[in-house]
Amino acid sequence: MVVETSPLLIIASHNAGKIEEFQQVLGPHWRVKPQADFAVTEAEETGSTFVENALIKARHACLATGHAALADDSGLVVPALGGAPGLRSARYSGSGYEDNNTLLLNNMTTLQGAHRQAFYIAVVVLLRDAQDPTPLIAEGRWYGRIADAPRGEGGFGYDPIFIPEGGSLHAAELSPAEKNRISHRAKAISTLLALADD
Repeated sequence: MVVETSPLLIIASHNAGKIEEFQQVLGPHWRVKPQADFAVTEAEETGSTFVENALIKARHACLATGHAALADDSGLVVPALGGAPGLRSARYSGSGYEDNNTLLLNNMTTLQGAHRQAFYIAVVVLLRDAQDPTPLIAEGRWYGRIADAPRGEGGFGYDPIFIPEGGSLHAAELSPAEKNRISHRAKAISTLLALADD
């Protein structure tokens, strides 16, 4: 149980789905607050890697709030498409998750079998303050394949068309508890917590 003396951690995101996942997983360890509670604007993601973008977002939130901040940069990678959507996962179509899913499915219509393999990646960064010279950085990957059509009402992003490895359910059909146990973000957070305990 988190009490008021628990350290405050700002989540450097305005993505409601991500914030909810972070609050559920990190809640036992910190008092987790979204950056919107402090009127923090979106950081401009100018990095060329997931690590760089996560650092930019975490530092932006630290500078704006004066508190420790956690950010992630994540996306979906389809090797057969040269790594797309990749860094541009949230902006792939330019007009939201549903259109992103539609565009990806359209771009994969001729791909079958192993060519439909994909993975989610999340890089999580925790900065204790804006000048922290030793940020905690962790990565998680969630392997699977892209379905032929969307299914499920849960999750967000590409979850309706992503089928995790070893199963038949789409990510959007998993319960929040199950997703928080096996997802790329869950794996990254698990590694981060281990680093924080060292």
